[in-house]
Amino acid sequence: MVRNVLEWLENCCAYYPQKTAYRDLDKSISFNELKDSSQIIGSALQTVEKERPIAILGERRIETIEAFLGTVYSGHIYAPIDINLPDKRVETILEILHPAAIITDEKSLGRIRKISHGRSIYTIEALKAGGVDGSYLDHVRKGMVSTDPLYVIFTSGSTGRPKGVVTSHQALMCYIDSYSKVMRICEDDIIGNQSPLDYIAAIRDIYLPLYTGATSIIIPKELFMEPHRLFEFINENEINTVGWSVSAFTIPYKLGVFQDIKPLTLKKICFSGSIMPSKCLLEWQRNLPDTFFVNQYGPTEATASCTYYYIDHIVHENEKLPIGQPYDNYKVFLLNDDLSPTLPGNIGEICISGIPLALGYYNDRENTEKSFINNPNIKEYQERIYRTGDYGRVRADGMLEFHGRRDRQIKHLGHRVELDEIEYAVNRLDSVKECLVLYDKEAEIICLFYSGTIDKKKLVIELRKSLPGFMIPRKLIPMDDLPRLSNGKIDMEMINSTMAMFIQR
Repeated sequence: MVRNVLEWLENCCAYYPQKTAYRDLDKSISFNELKDSSQIIGSALQTVEKERPIAILGERRIETIEAFLGTVYSGHIYAPIDINLPDKRVETILEILHPAAIITDEKSLGRIRKISHGRSIYTIEALKAGGVDGSYLDHVRKGMVSTDPLYVIFTSGSTGRPKGVVTSHQALMCYIDSYSKVMRICEDDIIGNQSPLDYIAAIRDIYLPLYTGATSIIIPKELFMEPHRLFEFINENEINTVGWSVSAFTIPYKLGVFQDIKPLTLKKICFSGSIMPSKCLLEWQRNLPDTFFVNQYGPTEATASCTYYYIDHIVHENEKLPIGQPYDNYKVFLLNDDLSPTLPGNIGEICISGIPLALGYYNDRENTEKSFINNPNIKEYQERIYRTGDYGRVRADGMLEFHGRRDRQIKHLGHRVELDEIEYAVNRLDSVKECLVLYDKEAEIICLFYSGTIDKKKLVIELRKSLPGFMIPRKLIPMDDLPRLSNGKIDMEMINSTMAMFIQR
């Protein structure tokens, strides 16, 4: 029985010792080289207090992954933090985490010292300067069990205090095994990484190579804003497998890049994070007829994703894709607001149980107990479940549909309104690039943020063709582009401050 991710790495060293595990713009590293450097880092960290995690502030580089695995070899939990996050957010995460030490690179050392508040700091370069202490590493491994925490990933919240999701080796390994089966990953695959390494989607790009012997290439961030160059990079590096956020697919579609170039080597595509516009997916399908597409859904608290849907047909322009069926070792079901089981065909809150559930939120017992509860419909034994806060409905064919966030259903002018339904109506318009609908409860105003070429008057006229008057947003706020965080998600803090400003006018 495999107990931890280090065994995956060592198995790859046995089968593919000289094969490239990861590649970025500056270097590549084989499985053997990865093991050696990680063990050197792990040996160098042996004097660091074990009871607390180690924070790793790094960029999307191979050295950051070496630091992750080196931390695991040392017997610590690692907490990845994107070096490009604002200082205030990093300080908040460090305050919650209270790490035993911080790892960063020499280039960032001066900045990290200013916000570390006296915590011990190590550079990756210094940690790699030593040697391997085999007896220490063997001692650590003897004490490791599969339920040990592996990492703490902080959710990219909109405002307020971020939550650190604690995931075990067992949960991660279970998810990666299930995902690799669905995506048919093997040692011949070349995976293209999009996400920052502190974001949950990146765990696939990090751990699939260790499990399957595949190679993962870190694609430069700037290429995702220049689709021509992105597609050239994919073809030049023969990338055939990606698991990206929806926004990475919509930008090439909106810019019409397929007219000039196609990512011909791509054969396996998975997307998640938000609803894929069917018009966009259709364009990708038409241009990549030999590629299969998978829609997946799930929160960080369920180790990335819990359901998947093979798209086995050419979609039509207004189709709403289901989020599918559970991955292996996940149980996904619906509960009513009173936590009673949802009847077939009705809408209920999506709940998850199974091996890949997170251990909870780090240093946050209140939110852990609120979101991770015992299944109230089982009296004979305890079954730990996670309440997602999302609504869903199971179709007659067993496929699960997504029906929006619980906090996205509002009461407005005496009517129950689904904000996602308004977004769907807006996104159907060809002249709209992207949009976001929010509700200010105090002012009782629906606000629409959007980018595209359509003017406000025309937009309202078009929406009145499909929505009742009480669902038409009162504040329409055009933007060149919706502001985004480094992980590709919308910067809700900036959006909320903009909304407050417009409502006060």
